[in-house]
Amino acid sequence: MTDKHPEEDVFREFLIAVMLHIEAVADRLGVHHADVAALILLEMRGPLAVGAIAEELGLPSASTTRLIDRLEKAGYVRRVRGRRDRRTVTVEPIEEGMAAYHATRIASERHLEKIAAHYSPEQVPLMLGMLGGVARAYRSATRELREGSEHSP
Repeated sequence: MTDKHPEEDVFREFLIAVMLHIEAVADRLGVHHADVAALILLEMRGPLAVGAIAEELGLPSASTTRLIDRLEKAGYVRRVRGRRDRRTVTVEPIEEGMAAYHATRIASERHLEKIAAHYSPEQVPLMLGMLGGVARAYRSATRELREGSEHSP
């Protein structure tokens, strides 16, 4: 099938590359791809409530529980019960466990640094703005797909 918009192919190649990279990280760590997403989320935001992880990843609570069980068993995170309300549970990364995750980032960071060297500091905000917009668009599209929105085909 011939595409009338070759720039879309570039974006599709980007998506495939990111998905394959996340799968490779998951394979290296012995976890699922959604588990890698949770590790990235915890790295960015710090400790999170179980419900916040479920919401951010768009997972049902049972799936989130299994995800946290896997990460806890593998030594990447721990559950911490609330001091005032023991029913609340926060998931926090374990520094020693996260070292294996951080080791998987070395190759991608090296390759991304080579790309960054070709752009000026003035171009960085534009690129970050575009990537932020892409992330928001995909989160919105994901919500629509999961909720069966009238905007979906």
